[in-house]
Amino acid sequence: MPDHILSYHALYDALQETALEKFATQLPNVLASLAPQKHGDYERWQAALNQLPTIEHSHADFSSDTLSVSCDVLDSVQLEKSLKLLSPWRKGPYQINELLIDTEWHSDWKWNRIKEHISPLNKRLVLDVGCGNGYHCWRMYGAGARVVIGIDPSWLFLMQFQAMKHFLGNKTVFLLPLGIERLPDNIGAFDSVFSMGVFYHRRSPFDHLLQLKNTLRKGGELVLETLIIEAKKGESLVPDDRYAKMRNVWFLPSIETMIQWLQRCGFEAIKVVDVNQTSTQEQRSTSWMTYESLADFLDPNDNNKTIEGYPAPMRATFIAQKP
Repeated sequence: MPDHILSYHALYDALQETALEKFATQLPNVLASLAPQKHGDYERWQAALNQLPTIEHSHADFSSDTLSVSCDVLDSVQLEKSLKLLSPWRKGPYQINELLIDTEWHSDWKWNRIKEHISPLNKRLVLDVGCGNGYHCWRMYGAGARVVIGIDPSWLFLMQFQAMKHFLGNKTVFLLPLGIERLPDNIGAFDSVFSMGVFYHRRSPFDHLLQLKNTLRKGGELVLETLIIEAKKGESLVPDDRYAKMRNVWFLPSIETMIQWLQRCGFEAIKVVDVNQTSTQEQRSTSWMTYESLADFLDPNDNNKTIEGYPAPMRATFIAQKP
């Protein structure tokens, strides 16, 4: 792996004279313990990054749904070959000149559903928990955030992020390959914290909510999107084994139950800003993600049920404030 992958000097510099200055002094010790996971595809990922062409001039549009960049790359065939070494691409879409990275998820749809409801991100310090390859981080930057830090333990996502940053430029957007449990305790400094598509993968809902709360400053905003079910207050679904073929789904609360959990953890001003059943147009297989996707996870005779017979994926977004 190129030496710069785990070099965060630019991040430390960006956090100077901010509420996260202390966090910057704690990070080197956290990152020193990290090393790429031993993965059979490691050499393929490294080769992909090493093959990326030198960029002298580029212009990125961080406000477009297809996160796009125009640059002086001429050989789009070789570029596609190199970037496909980083497959599967799950979050996006991205475009480099005429090359469209058609990702599994239309992550832009999720962003468009929430962007008018969140507090303005102008000059904010933002944390994106479980950020994937960083698509939403770039959109947050495009919305005016001062610094965006995404965290996700997947090394493949880090490689994809670094590939795109190569083209999008050295902006104040960073991805750390770690989970929220590896962050220092009680950071208490982020203005906005996003947790989208993570909550139902956590074994303890209250522990995760308290971890999120501890990263926020007083008055800071949490934006949380998670799977939910239609049920009464106090009710939630705990799958027997798999949910939509996923083993790591632990619970799906009702909307009222989720609000109750947020209240129990001390959040205030809680509101639900979006409820949406995931469609096979929003999540699907593509040439950049050729494995099974949502259509394969649903009952072939009833798209309102998963293949196991549970309610099909429905997601709600909650916005709450730390008092």
